[in-house]
Amino acid sequence: MLATLRQQFPPSLLAQMLFAAGVYPLIGSLLHPADSDTGDTMMLSLYVALGIFLLIAVRNPSAHRSLIAFAAWSSFAHAVAMSILGLEIASQRVGFLVGSAVLVVIGVALIALAPGKQSRELRSAASA
Repeated sequence: MLATLRQQFPPSLLAQMLFAAGVYPLIGSLLHPADSDTGDTMMLSLYVALGIFLLIAVRNPSAHRSLIAFAAWSSFAHAVAMSILGLEIASQRVGFLVGSAVLVVIGVALIALAPGKQSRELRSAASA
């Protein structure tokens, strides 16, 4: 079933769309810096760049497995940091924990939908 899902749903498409969708709030934050949180603006810029590279990677996901893995594991790391902040800053707990949950879902989806590693025999046969 997972193999069928991988064929029908391009690997990392959800994360690509979410990361690239960060362009809109990023532009708003840059146009109105007094009304935005500078930390959020900087994080959005990183995620927009990652989303663009993931969009490029979808053309040949097997060749970009490390980029997809980086996106997944960096999402987990960011979720852990946000969860800790959410537990420490009570006034922002809900926002941090919801954001953490979204990042965990993205990371799991990226790992689940990432292409499997090809064996040497398969690569040799494919290139011949």
